[in-house]
Amino acid sequence: MSLSDALFELIGQSVTRAGYYLEEVQVASPGNHKIITCIVDADVPLNMDQVTSISREISNLLDTSPFIGETPFTLEVTSPGVDRPLTKPRHWKKNHDRLIKISKLDGSQVTGRIVSNTEEAVTLAEQDKTLDVLFADIKRAVVEIEFNRKGDL
Repeated sequence: MSLSDALFELIGQSVTRAGYYLEEVQVASPGNHKIITCIVDADVPLNMDQVTSISREISNLLDTSPFIGETPFTLEVTSPGVDRPLTKPRHWKKNHDRLIKISKLDGSQVTGRIVSNTEEAVTLAEQDKTLDVLFADIKRAVVEIEFNRKGDL
């Protein structure tokens, strides 16, 4: 088991108990120390107080972790960036009403606004119509950044 996987298991339960999701643990080893990056998500966007709170919890776990030992480390706790692919049904729910770009397995692309989703598919509003896309048919999906959405002030 890799160090990232071991840390994911160690940290994951604590993050879940706090009401969040641990998306990923990344470990880099420049020089004689480690940089541990934990990507934490929630059902709504995280605020700084929440990130600070979960950072303390993770730091306490790492301080006593046998996987780290005496190795100095830097902990970074962050939320997923807007460019992070949507891979789980909860990602789609969290981004309800956002504009999404989907690259399908057949090579086609679809861009639309999330109307709803289930555990198996997403419904997008695409100009004058709606379109259902099965998650099994999606190669990659990301949120499209909108600077001047029509109808918004």
